Amino acid sequence: MAEPQAPDAIRRARAWYTAGCAETERGEYAAAAASFDRALGIAPDWPEAQHNLGRALFELGRVDDAVRCFEAAALGDRPGLPRAMLSVVIPGSSADNRTVLEVRRAWAREFLPPRSEGPPARTRAATDAIRVGYVSSFFHRANWMKPVWALINHHDRRAVEVHLFADSPGWTGGDGYRPQTGDRIHAMADLPNDEAAARIAGCALDVLVDLNAYSKPARLPLYQRHPAPVVASWFNLYATSGMAGIDYIVGDEVVIPPDEERDYSERVLRVDGTCLAFEPWAGAPAVSDAPSATTGTITFGCLASQYKLTPAVLDAWGRILGRAPASRLVLRNAALEAPSVRRYMYEALAARGVARDRVRLLGRAEHGDFLRTYDGIDVALDTFPYSGGTTTMEAIWQGVPVITYRGDRWAARTSESILRAAGLGAFVAGDLSGYEDLAVELATSRDAAARLISLRAEMRERVRDSDACNGATLARSMEALYRRMCRPRS
Repeated sequence: MAEPQAPDAIRRARAWYTAGCAETERGEYAAAAASFDRALGIAPDWPEAQHNLGRALFELGRVDDAVRCFEAAALGDRPGLPRAMLSVVIPGSSADNRTVLEVRRAWAREFLPPRSEGPPARTRAATDAIRVGYVSSFFHRANWMKPVWALINHHDRRAVEVHLFADSPGWTGGDGYRPQTGDRIHAMADLPNDEAAARIAGCALDVLVDLNAYSKPARLPLYQRHPAPVVASWFNLYATSGMAGIDYIVGDEVVIPPDEERDYSERVLRVDGTCLAFEPWAGAPAVSDAPSATTGTITFGCLASQYKLTPAVLDAWGRILGRAPASRLVLRNAALEAPSVRRYMYEALAARGVARDRVRLLGRAEHGDFLRTYDGIDVALDTFPYSGGTTTMEAIWQGVPVITYRGDRWAARTSESILRAAGLGAFVAGDLSGYEDLAVELATSRDAAARLISLRAEMRERVRDSDACNGATLARSMEALYRRMCRPRS
């Protein structure tokens, strides 16, 4: 249905809608959600208001509510945008793997171009280097690209000829990338998908690797054009793409068990160890002493993005802090810069029995200061069903263990993959109940707290020497997979 027809209703609904849009632009997602909700109270079938309410709710972490809004908005006469947003957010909702596949596959079939036939495989000798192209809109995001540079910096250039297709305006290198002779950087940020596909095809690659996935939906049509004989996805696709244009998805034994392959449209391949081994980085703050050594009480923390802080996560944290009444909680993310989001979080935690004086909410910070937040955290609590990646890497690098549990999908197992590779599997619980029990034990047991203090002092060295930081192993394993991808399929 369209907007309300009565003149007074139109004016009032539009006023609330306009306010919601302005609040969204300022990052005031809780205020925006309230405004869009008021607009929908007047015009309950207004698709644009339903869509924008979904966006605001997603940013707050209310992902299931956002899904319902996008589904409602998609019933309107312009379903493309809400269907796209539904495909973006669905892995972080309570939907199961099969539903994720169905939602993304349906969107791809209806709104993306059909898969084109790619160029034929080039003739090359068995000893020739494989030409591999990596596409990313985020090469400039050094903190996020740690696993990407762990792979690319360790590639054997006798085995792989590296092409970087930079979809980041102005990026020409640096930010963690160590160029080697023969590497090629191709700027494509200003190119539409058809021209970008032509530029990639002109490089006569053997394998094209997407590093964006649904973080850049506008680039997904590029892969349907299939500008290389083989198209694969790695690093940022933590669920199936549902797209015919992506041939392979690369994970590991933890994130994709064999019995879940049926829920992937791609052929699943696995590296040895973790698929997100990361490059240790210079300039990180020194590891501090555990705050509990001074305070005598455990401080939990989480520096994940706000959209990962779902109601189920807050429920679990409320139970943990209820069972460990001396413990405290520190949260930091960019969304918490906004007063309405901070107010929303204080109220949400208070509704779960966590008093305001036990919670510290912090907003954005320069990255060094952001990492220093871990100086005041003893134990990090992972999020679910969308677990940490970069957040988990950075926490353990700063000497802070991360408690997680084995979830029901790739998105819920990324932290597990990293922690097991880092030799920190003791912090991986079998289920949500075990996650809560482990947190409570660490907060209430004197022996456990002493072990945390001791572990913190040695954790960075331990992580540095572990498979979690073994870029060479990741590179050798990926190179073997690229050779496998290039073999003729029977």
